[in-house]
Amino acid sequence: MIGERDIMGGLAKGLAVIETFNADRPRQSIAEVALASGLDRATARRCLLTLAHHGYADWDGKFFTLTPRVLRLGTACLATMPLPQIVQPLLDGLSDRIGQSSSVSILDGAEIVYVARAAQRRVMSIGLMPGSRLPAYCTSMGRVLLAALPEAQASAVLGPGPLPARTALTLTDPAAIMAELARVRAQGHAVIDQEVEIGLRSIAIPLANARGRVVAALNVGVAAAQASVSDLASRFLPEMRHVQNELSHSI
Repeated sequence: MIGERDIMGGLAKGLAVIETFNADRPRQSIAEVALASGLDRATARRCLLTLAHHGYADWDGKFFTLTPRVLRLGTACLATMPLPQIVQPLLDGLSDRIGQSSSVSILDGAEIVYVARAAQRRVMSIGLMPGSRLPAYCTSMGRVLLAALPEAQASAVLGPGPLPARTALTLTDPAAIMAELARVRAQGHAVIDQEVEIGLRSIAIPLANARGRVVAALNVGVAAAQASVSDLASRFLPEMRHVQNELSHSI
């Protein structure tokens, strides 16, 4: 068991600072980082200047941005994970057969992290790649992964709400999302209709290991103009289930 005496507080604070940067906050002042991380301004300043000194951040005298050097941390993690190497060939085959982009992600707190992707065409305004993150509550893979958790744990991840609305169609009430998770659990798949971005629909299923524990999710994303919500399951689930069955013996 890890005790408090074994924890390096400075490293923990530096990681907390790095985690404050995201797609909504790519460029931040010391005050903004302090507020987002819960650190005092002096500590946030030292962490940011240390990151800048070692090439992990740029500073223009007021605002800080992370540099591509930070990607080394995520790339090193993905390189040591067997899951991306196992699923990528099957994703490539799936996307070739159905003519749509497919992805695999894992759950990290309240977010999904893409670990593999086969892109046929761009259906989102942002470019997705291994290491990309999206909120779990409004994504098809996120709902599949949340549905696999005990209800109390999933509720804790969602929090009291309301959650941010990415579009006018996004479910933001945790109670409504919990009800949706129950449906996902019962039917074995999740469908999202333009909750992440207008014009994007997706369908996802869980990926379980040989012991039956859900460790990841697989999705197919399509432009809304190409498939109705009711068409997603009939058009894509059979091929997705084939991949699901294959992976159940190897992950």
